[in-house]
Amino acid sequence: MNTVPRITDAQRRARLTRRHLPGPSRRATATREVVESVLALHATDAATVYFSAAARMDGPSHESIERELYEREALLRMTAMRCTLFVVPTALAPVMLAAVGRPNAAGRMKGLLRQLEQNGYGDAAWLEDVSRSTLEAVRERGEATTAELATAVPGLDRQLVVSPGKPYESRRSIATDLLFALAADGHLTRGSRRGGWTSNQHAWTLAPELPDMPAPLARAELVRHWLGAFGPGTVADLKWWTGWTVTETRKAVAAAQAVEVRLDDGITGYALAEDLDAPVADPEPSAVLLPALDPTPMGWRERGFYLDPDHVAALFDRMGNIGPTVWWDGRIVGGWAQRKDGTLAWRLLATDPGREARTAIGAEVERMAAFLGERRFTPAYRTPLERELTS
Repeated sequence: MNTVPRITDAQRRARLTRRHLPGPSRRATATREVVESVLALHATDAATVYFSAAARMDGPSHESIERELYEREALLRMTAMRCTLFVVPTALAPVMLAAVGRPNAAGRMKGLLRQLEQNGYGDAAWLEDVSRSTLEAVRERGEATTAELATAVPGLDRQLVVSPGKPYESRRSIATDLLFALAADGHLTRGSRRGGWTSNQHAWTLAPELPDMPAPLARAELVRHWLGAFGPGTVADLKWWTGWTVTETRKAVAAAQAVEVRLDDGITGYALAEDLDAPVADPEPSAVLLPALDPTPMGWRERGFYLDPDHVAALFDRMGNIGPTVWWDGRIVGGWAQRKDGTLAWRLLATDPGREARTAIGAEVERMAAFLGERRFTPAYRTPLERELTS
C-alpha cells in the first residue's frame, strides 16, 4: 500500500523562503532572475513591479530594473492569469498565451460583441473589421496609445453604455475593451510608458510572434511551472491563481503528473515528483518587504501556512488585493507603507518575532528606503493598515 507523502507547513515555508524570499547571500543580480523565481510579476500597479524585483535583488538599481522590463528580450508584459497584467519570462510567454491569455481574450471579445449589439453598433463582422484596422494602425505607427488609436480607427472611439438604466450605469469606449482583448490574444503588447515610473499610461505595439500550443498541453505545462515555484498547493490554489474552472484545473493537474501529498490539517495538495526527492533544508531566516499585489502573497488561495487569518482584514482590501507586507522566516509578520516625506513606516501584527527579526526588518526597511530614494508612490489598491500607517 502506497503512503501519501506528507509536507508540513514548516516545510512549505522553507520552500517558500528559498524560492521567493532570499536572504542577503542568495539575492538575485538581475530582474529576469527574480521573475523566473516567482514565475510572473504582478504588473497591474506599475510601482509593484519595480519594488517586487528590488526586494529580491542585491544592490538593486531602478534604472537597470526598468531597462530589463522594457527591452522585451528576456521579459514580456502580457495579460495572463485572471485577466490581469503580468511580467513573464519571454520563454514562458507561449504557455501563458495558450493556457490563460487566449481564453481570456475569447471571453472579453464575446462580452464586447454582446455590448455592441445591445448598443446597436455592429455585429461580429464589424468587430473583426475594426480589429483588423486597429492592428494595421499600430503596424503603421510602430506604437500608439489608446487615445491615438481611437482617433485614427473609425468606430473605435464609440462609447458603450454599460448596465443602462441601473444605478451603476457607466460608459466606456470600445477601444478600452478591444485593445485589452487583442493584447490577451497575443496580437499587442505594452510599448513605451507615457509618464513617470508609477504611470499606467502607455503605448501599444505589436507583440512578438509566439509559437502556438494546444490549450490542454499549455495548462499542464503551466501547472508544472506553478508547482515548481509555489508548490505544494491545492486545486483551489491553482484554480484561483489561473482563473480556470475546477474541471480544467483538475485535468491540468492530472496531465502534469503531479503527485498527491498530504498537507497539514489533512488537506490534499499536489507537488512535483522531483520536489519530493530532495528534502529542503531549513534556509537562513530572512526579512523581506514586499509591495502591494506582490506575486508571493497573491500566489495561493489558501494562505494559512504563512498568514494568520486574524491579520487578513488589515492587510487586504475588500476585493482580495493584498497591501505591502513585512516577512520574516517565511511568514507575514506585519505591514509597511511609504509616507509623503518618503520614510517607510512599518508595524508588526504578529507576536514579537524577537530581536534578530526586528533588527533584520529594520535593516531591510533602510535598504528599500535607499532604493526608493526621492521616488514616491501610493499603491493602486489601498488597505486598512497601509492607510493607517500613512495617516
